[in-house]
Amino acid sequence: MARSDDEMQLVMLPWLAFGHMIPFLELSIALAKLNIHVSFLSTPKNIQRLPKVPPNLSKLIDFVTFSLPKLDSDLLPEYAEATVDIPADKIEYLKIACDLLQKPVKHFIAKKLPNWIIVDFFHHWAVDIAQDLSIPLIRYFVVTAKTAVSFWRPEFAGEGPIQSENMKIPSVWVDFQSDINASGIPDGARVAKLVQASRAIAIRTCLEFEADYLKIYSNITGKPVFPVGFLPPEKPDRKNLSEEPWVTVFNWLDKQNPSSVVFVGFGSEAKLKKEQIHEIAYGLELSGVPFLWAIRKPDGIDNDLDGLPPGFRFRTAAQGAVHVGWAPQREILDHFSIGGSFFHAGWGSIIEAMQYGHVVVFLPFIIDQPLNARMMVEKGLGIQVETRDEDGSFNRYDIATALRKAMFSEEGHQLRARTEEAAHRIFGDHQLHRNYVNNFAEYLKNEARVGR
Repeated sequence: MARSDDEMQLVMLPWLAFGHMIPFLELSIALAKLNIHVSFLSTPKNIQRLPKVPPNLSKLIDFVTFSLPKLDSDLLPEYAEATVDIPADKIEYLKIACDLLQKPVKHFIAKKLPNWIIVDFFHHWAVDIAQDLSIPLIRYFVVTAKTAVSFWRPEFAGEGPIQSENMKIPSVWVDFQSDINASGIPDGARVAKLVQASRAIAIRTCLEFEADYLKIYSNITGKPVFPVGFLPPEKPDRKNLSEEPWVTVFNWLDKQNPSSVVFVGFGSEAKLKKEQIHEIAYGLELSGVPFLWAIRKPDGIDNDLDGLPPGFRFRTAAQGAVHVGWAPQREILDHFSIGGSFFHAGWGSIIEAMQYGHVVVFLPFIIDQPLNARMMVEKGLGIQVETRDEDGSFNRYDIATALRKAMFSEEGHQLRARTEEAAHRIFGDHQLHRNYVNNFAEYLKNEARVGR
């Protein structure tokens, strides 16, 4: 028997990466505001590291922890519960451990009997759980509709919705479809199984941004496709940053001219090599653009200063500031002196930066980032650093050129006008995106009334 609307229950099952868990949490919060109860499933350490839920919603969002099964410590360190905790070559073992959660997750869902299971790309075994317990499934893409289409049909990864037969398919899509790693099942096969078994598809996008790819995805899968909006984060409150080093950082920002500083942040997932960090550093220095750089210490580097070129901080002391480690990105982006963002083109970071109307400069590395960068450039909403086609390498001169173009040139001035318009009309329109969540929630409730 279906529950009443007041008892609507969802289970959220995100992949063990913060670029996935946070969008799942943001959707959970948006649905909880509509009186939908959410059980958010992950590991203890991951849940501890997630942003806090608004106190008035705490009764509607239950965090349910599952200890990650232990593997040999040579394969997966005991402390590792998310992709950020390990180098890229260990992620396949995180997938093995995640697959071992199938039985405890099924036991929980069998006791809970939610109205829906909303699942990420990885947990193909959620299909078996859903079918055994007669619970409908929804596959939630935290990427763009274009990326979702490309995961399903790699030939759509190139320019525009209609592709040439001779188009070169980026290797990342081929690997996604066919690579057999230690977990035994390629990610593409997992996605295919989940999509085929899902009653509907949810995607973190909107019609105003990519109506064409939403239509394409619905056509090629034969499924109802629901854009849930961008789920833009609420503007932050800086009063919580009253301790060092952030007092000093924000005092420095307060002294800069409006919209003059580029925020540089490649997040926690982009595990840059020391050589890449050096090229970025020299590129910033050569550009002459004021910058605030939040940098993740590269693996194998013990001293914070060792990751930067010799003398870099001294030479750029009047130009910019560097912070090693976590940074309050939303509070920084909201500061009046920030006028540009230089980052990897992750979809969540694009949404965060674009709602402030910043000029964005992209240096993409992995998975969907090159596709996101290309799409934003095609829409006239960003600049991409030139890279070598054969290996994706880049140099300091290309970085400096892109930054100067974004912040100093007439082209950059025109780009800023377009990004400010996009911020006003799409990215920063919170009511627009609330309407998408409302529409998705109505679908969930109406289908639950019909029953399973």
